[in-house]
Amino acid sequence: MTTPPDPISMLPVQDLDLSAAPGERLPAGALRPCLFIDKDGTLIENVPYNVDPAQLRFMPGAGQALAALASAGLALVIVTNQSGLARGYFTRAQFAQLQDALLRRLRDEAGVRIDDVLLCPHEPDAQGRPACLCRKPAPGMLITAARRHGLDLTRSWMVGDTLDDVEAGRRAGARGLLFDSGGETVWRRSPLREPEAVFDNWAALAAHVLDEVATGAAPAGRPT
Repeated sequence: MTTPPDPISMLPVQDLDLSAAPGERLPAGALRPCLFIDKDGTLIENVPYNVDPAQLRFMPGAGQALAALASAGLALVIVTNQSGLARGYFTRAQFAQLQDALLRRLRDEAGVRIDDVLLCPHEPDAQGRPACLCRKPAPGMLITAARRHGLDLTRSWMVGDTLDDVEAGRRAGARGLLFDSGGETVWRRSPLREPEAVFDNWAALAAHVLDEVATGAAPAGRPT
């Protein structure tokens, strides 16, 4: 099957973190695998545009699963679309307050340290497509994190509750896992939007990734 044309590559570069610039030298040392994690509907319950730490609820088993994955040597990076910033629903300071609470609770309750959090603050265009290179399903946030932290995208996974998350992972050269919590409602399919596997709980997802890491599964490949 032929991969469809890549509309992302034709979009103008705007507000893309310069750490993702072509030709930048990666950090020295061996590249690490990573689990890229969508926030709303995957790591935490989806409360649209919420920035109130009191409403922060982790998905069952998420903390324990992330602790196990970190112990196996995976980096943990949160990548999240936050168009509420562009829409004026909340400020960066309000989002930072929520982020601080999320990271603190993961550390205190599960012993988990998140390596980085990247967000896209932009709205999609009138057709619902990314108008930048960072909003998922564009891969910009993943590529930025890989260059910033020395991550091996071909041995990494993107997990999220929509096929846009899966597509972002695949476009970056990683694998895509769908966390089926009800976030995907359109189910627009294409080769780049086919997940490696679908899970409805964190325990099974972590077991899958740990098994792949332990058996040295072949690196991800772009569909042809």
